[in-house]
Parts: sequence; C-alpha cells; structure tokens
Amino acid sequence: MLSQDNFFILTIDGGAASGKSSSARGVAQALDLLHVDTGAHYRALTHALIQSGAHADQAAAIESTLDALRIGTQVTDQNAQLTINERPPVDSELRSQAVNAQVSHFAALAAVRNKLFHYQRSLADFARAQKFSGLVMEGRDIGSVIFPDARYRFFLFADEQTRAKRRQSEGQTDAIEQRDKLDRSRAVAPLTCPSGATQIDTSQRTLAQVIQLIVDHVQTHSAHAKS
Repeated sequence: MLSQDNFFILTIDGGAASGKSSSARGVAQALDLLHVDTGAHYRALTHALIQSGAHADQAAAIESTLDALRIGTQVTDQNAQLTINERPPVDSELRSQAVNAQVSHFAALAAVRNKLFHYQRSLADFARAQKFSGLVMEGRDIGSVIFPDARYRFFLFADEQTRAKRRQSEGQTDAIEQRDKLDRSRAVAPLTCPSGATQIDTSQRTLAQVIQLIVDHVQTHSAHAKS
C-alpha cells in the first residue's frame, strides 16, 4: 500500500471489453485507490435522457434535461458511483439494451461530456478527502482529456474476437466494433491511446496478470521516485 501523502492519479483507457473495469477494480483493491468507472457515468446519463424521452439529435431537450439533473457521488467499498438526483442507477438500467444501443450516440454530444467533465475531475479531490492513496479512473478519454497529466496512464486493448467472447460471457449484447467506431470518430474527446501511455494487450493475459503488470509498474516507479 502507498501512503496518502504520495497521492496519485492512475488512468486506464481502452475500447469496449478491453478489460478496463475489471482491471481498474483489481488495481484499486491492491493499491488502496478510489475506483471510478466513467463508462457508468455516460450510461447513467443516457438512461436518464432516454427516460425523459430525449433523442440524440434534440439538442435543446437534452440540455434542458441535463440542467435539471443533480449529480453526486456514493462510495461503496472502493467504488465511487455517480448518483442522479440522489439516486444511484441500478445495474440493470445501465446495462439495458436501450442504453447499450444509445450510449455512444449520447456520449458523443458536447453537452453530455461537459456535464461530466468538471465532476469527473473533482473526484481527485474527493478521493483525497476520503483518505484514499490515490484515484484510478477508467474510460475512453481519461488519460487524454480528463487527467492528461496523471502520473500513471495506461491503454488496454484486445483483439475483436476476444472482446466479443468477453461480452457474451457477461450476457451483454452491445456491438463492440460499432461502439468503438463511434467513440473513435466523435468530434469531442474521441477514444484514443494517450500519448506516452503504457499499452497493454490483454488478449492473451489473464485478469490477474494485467492487474499485476499495472501494480508492478506503479510500485517500481514509486520506488524509483523515492530513491
């Protein structure tokens, strides 16, 4: 475990089913970090927008709905969960077929990303206040947009066949190739490997191996910084 005096931010980016969430949770447990899944943030807002009847091409309706949403944070163990109007979305809402089909479209909108930008950055101070050793945040633009100066930045990837099998084993139905295409081509904060990030191919590695690679990297570089 690293001391709270040495608080740091670690980012993990990558496409769908690259292993971001599971790896980030494991790293959080190993290093006493607050874990933030920003994909869940976009899923939560997408669910709220769908419930309001808004469509991705209705800018005025989307902005009006977003303005009315109060965003907060609830911590369970080491996971920070976004709440909307003081209510945490349930997993079945976040992983519904409707959200799977629309999340990349809503996430591409500047209004949606702007709603979350300062909130996501504020979670570093939140993690400090909660006495965590650091913050691990995962998503698609964390090391490139949200925390481009993070001490540790990683980019996870895997071949399409491996990712499709992972989604099937999770019972998920989202089209990962189409989602990645939409995420890479959007005008605002596209999915990209941040310059200088450490890349890890998770195709032939177990979850435990990926977690250990990240933990070893952090501990090695932390030891060098102190020497």
